[in-house]
Amino acid sequence: MFSIGDKIVYPMHGAGVIKNIESKEILGKKKSYFIMKMPIGEMKVMVPVDNIEEVGIREVISKEEMEEVITVLKGDKTKMPKNWNRRYRANMDKIKSGDIIEIATVVRNLMLLDVDKPLSTGERKMLNDANQMLVSEIVLVCDYTIEETEDFIRETVMESEIETEE
Repeated sequence: MFSIGDKIVYPMHGAGVIKNIESKEILGKKKSYFIMKMPIGEMKVMVPVDNIEEVGIREVISKEEMEEVITVLKGDKTKMPKNWNRRYRANMDKIKSGDIIEIATVVRNLMLLDVDKPLSTGERKMLNDANQMLVSEIVLVCDYTIEETEDFIRETVMESEIETEE
């Protein structure tokens, strides 16, 4: 069970810190909620305490696990379906998993794909959403600012693209 001050990840929303646990009555039922503060956009999210396992809430990764994320970001683009629709669905499944390695893979692949040809509007939004999820967790793990984290991700991914071209 999580408590106030814990850093957690809410799949499809990103990482944040539990600031409070409140009881709220919604539709006539009283439930407890974690009040999560997200580092991006100063957003607050309410997560039902009863549903944390079903929703896939997990702790943020450790600094040691961060090395694996960096390795993924530096990696080569993986084979993706050429069909935009299939590629979109495959990437969405990875994002929904809440697994930071899968999300880092989506971010890397879409950033590298964008170098070859501009992304469609749907894939650009997907890249932005996945990148925000990745940024929110890295900010909490490494104590970087949002801007430093965004630069770090972009530079790490593009560093591998430059090495591939040489």
